[in-house]
Amino acid sequence: MIYRFGVFEFDAATSMLRKNGRAVALEPQPSRALAMLLARAGDIVARDDLKNAVWGAETHVDFDRGLAYCLSQIRAALGDAGDNPRFVQTIPKRGYRFIAPVTLVETPSSADTAAPGPVLPVPGSHLLVPGSRLLILAAMLLAVGVLGWATARSRSASPHRLVIAVSVFDNETGDAQFDRVVAGLSDLVVAHLTEMDPSRLAVIGNAEVLRQPRNIRNLKSVAAGVKADFVLLGQLQRADAGYRFITHLIRLSDETHLKANRLQMPNGDVSRLETDVIAEFDRAVREHLLPRPSS
Repeated sequence: MIYRFGVFEFDAATSMLRKNGRAVALEPQPSRALAMLLARAGDIVARDDLKNAVWGAETHVDFDRGLAYCLSQIRAALGDAGDNPRFVQTIPKRGYRFIAPVTLVETPSSADTAAPGPVLPVPGSHLLVPGSRLLILAAMLLAVGVLGWATARSRSASPHRLVIAVSVFDNETGDAQFDRVVAGLSDLVVAHLTEMDPSRLAVIGNAEVLRQPRNIRNLKSVAAGVKADFVLLGQLQRADAGYRFITHLIRLSDETHLKANRLQMPNGDVSRLETDVIAEFDRAVREHLLPRPSS
């Protein structure tokens, strides 16, 4: 199924988003959220429905922060704005609704070599053929279920994965307004890393030993408590010209830093904090733990 809206189209089978025929980068979790919103375009999609579609019931992260990250990535990819939406509308305390007109293109099966299937309106255009909405929703739920089964199977079949622990990040600015943001950022990193390479990486971010503040945190306790190979740490600090966020990738067997970096935020601008921190940990893990095989 391919959903078309404005200059965009989204292929539910491949999770590929395109704008004017060109691919638009979108991570797997935001892609699954977008698929659910498009499948129920025009209807309010409850937050719990989105959480189950994106993570399932077995993942333990801060869903509120993770869901906010997914929606921000969708809006960034579509050039949308939460305060004046053209595509995704936030319904306070209820969920989200895809508000742009959407058409659904039925792609022909391999056995059908005739002309492409008809273009059918989907919810949101208010011309949906009776019963189609249930069929679309059933197909989406089936796809999510198959994806979850395949992911679980691939993980259970790969017992020699590296284990990364993500400790709750620390707000060392003395400003309480950053407490929730910084703590929630660690959960966004967990959510991102779980999608990176499930066959080679296992990610732990919800163990009690990882939620301890820095002044009592002990790396040996972390290694013993969660049986991890590596740990990621982060601190938001004040700097002379604003703020900085320090990232750490540490091998727990000998407490060696594999990578540490300072992300500068001059003039107190923290608008790119989430994007920059996630990107930095992504680079660190790929560089030191998931090197590309030599050709």
